[in-house]
Amino acid sequence: MMKLLRLLLVIASALLLSLAYPPVDLGILVWVWMFPLLFALWSGPTAPTPVKKWKRRLEWLKPFSLGWICGFVFFVNNLSWIRHSSRVIYGAKGNEWMGWSVELMGWGAVVGLSGIIAVYWGLWAAFAATIGKPRLTGMLGASKKGQNDFAMFGLSLESLRCAFLNAAAWSACEWLRGTLFSGFGWNGLGVPLISELALVQSADIVGINGLSFLPVFCACILYNTVLRFQEEVRTSWVRPHLDFFVGVLLLLGDFAYGFRILSAPPPPQSETVPLRVLLVQLNVPQSDAFLVHSFAGGQNDERRRQKADEIRRGYESITQKFVVQGLQQTDLVIWPESALPHPLYDPSDNPFVQRVLSLGDFSLLTGVDIWLPDEPGYTGAVLLHGDLNSAQIYRKVHLVPFGEYLPGRSIPLVEKLLGDVLPGDFASGASTEPLKLARPAGVQIIPLVCFEDTVGGLARQFIRQAPQLLVNCTNDGWFLRSIQNEQHLMNARFRCIELRRPMARAANTGVTGFIGSDGRMNHEDRLEGAKTGSVFVKGAKPKELQLLKNPPMTFYAEHGDLFSMVMLGISLLAVPLTIIMRPRSPKPVTAPE
Repeated sequence: MMKLLRLLLVIASALLLSLAYPPVDLGILVWVWMFPLLFALWSGPTAPTPVKKWKRRLEWLKPFSLGWICGFVFFVNNLSWIRHSSRVIYGAKGNEWMGWSVELMGWGAVVGLSGIIAVYWGLWAAFAATIGKPRLTGMLGASKKGQNDFAMFGLSLESLRCAFLNAAAWSACEWLRGTLFSGFGWNGLGVPLISELALVQSADIVGINGLSFLPVFCACILYNTVLRFQEEVRTSWVRPHLDFFVGVLLLLGDFAYGFRILSAPPPPQSETVPLRVLLVQLNVPQSDAFLVHSFAGGQNDERRRQKADEIRRGYESITQKFVVQGLQQTDLVIWPESALPHPLYDPSDNPFVQRVLSLGDFSLLTGVDIWLPDEPGYTGAVLLHGDLNSAQIYRKVHLVPFGEYLPGRSIPLVEKLLGDVLPGDFASGASTEPLKLARPAGVQIIPLVCFEDTVGGLARQFIRQAPQLLVNCTNDGWFLRSIQNEQHLMNARFRCIELRRPMARAANTGVTGFIGSDGRMNHEDRLEGAKTGSVFVKGAKPKELQLLKNPPMTFYAEHGDLFSMVMLGISLLAVPLTIIMRPRSPKPVTAPE
């Protein structure tokens, strides 16, 4: 019965946390979702039961499995939108049924990825149930009124030890999840805190992974406080709750730091550079974009040419309307990823691109595939001004596995199963040099293509002491009208906070708009339907940005995820120390014969 209860508790925790992310967005749940999981990990007999040595060495497997199940349920629910990518390849435009093989392939990707990244939750649970487990129950029973001050505060110190180690281990696991084997760091525990902007401004010090420290720390403190109150009610003796006050002070300190940043007055005009930006979103269904970018043959060739012409006319007409007829001169036009029907310098697109560039004295940044002589194929972005000879090319550094390259392609089984779905791989670029605008002089563009705006460790490598704008060219049409679009935006907003640079996002479909250097994005900064409020619309979003001439170099920009790496070191060090300091069970005494 207890095993079933523990299983239900970890599933409840996973479902509660899912509600903290889009589409529900109940960010407050990030503070309480862990309670059922902690009960499942920490409840049970306090005294060790006699077991064989080999079984004791494997005692971490049970909590590992509970943590893995919790993570698996959370990610399957949270990342269910991944299944649409395979459906789109076969022509899906919505939730229509695409056949068993296609649907199973999509869900297989969801289940496979969720199973892999849930391992980090399992590792944390194994740590929390062994190294990080609070030893409060025995201390509560042994504590008696009249003990010295150290014993009075012993419970608080033990609670602080438990909370700190578990919070450190969680931050470390999230950093590993976003780093190892290409990494997939989406939707860490700090992400829902964006609903209260003041609480996330410290990301410019600790990064998004470090923000997860606070919810775990506070959850452990609150859980231990409940245990202690139960004992205090029973014994009618209230002990000092130093741990609770430390948790409150930490939370208030984080809020005060954020409030100070958010309440700072805007910089004087003499310290900023105006930049007039136009974002264009054509809202092309991914099934159409996939057809245009594929090497179709036979009867599809004519349809492909027609669709490519339609896309070119769409981008040209929207850009012309705002650049030529607009009230203000435009400095930078941004098109999304996969905007050009063909690779860079393709003769089919060259006249079209040149016509757009001749509309005015502006720069054009667009996502593009790059196939140049004597080079492997890349995907990335290009910045143009005046003509095609001015091209500054960015080759994408962080590729999406199973989207832009096939991991393990050299393995025959992998190639046989998925080679037809992804027939070729892009190469990854190496340069993190910002692109430079012709006007205003000195302004730099940090190009982040597709999911690169969710990778803080990459974005910080572009930071220079100059007026800079983060730009994300993306195509979220692969995931149809799912919660992926809002999740992508939510994760991207932290790059602005970590680096204190504003961001412009141009999406083919999804959320196109502007994000401030404090992570703020108001409704007027988003491209939305006037009547429906939908982000899946065709149109453009202009805005004049004020870029700081000397933007700050944040701690995170200079040192990256140092906080999380230190937390990893502390967590690893705690394992042997706990084993060394663990009280040894006394050897049984046998009576003399």
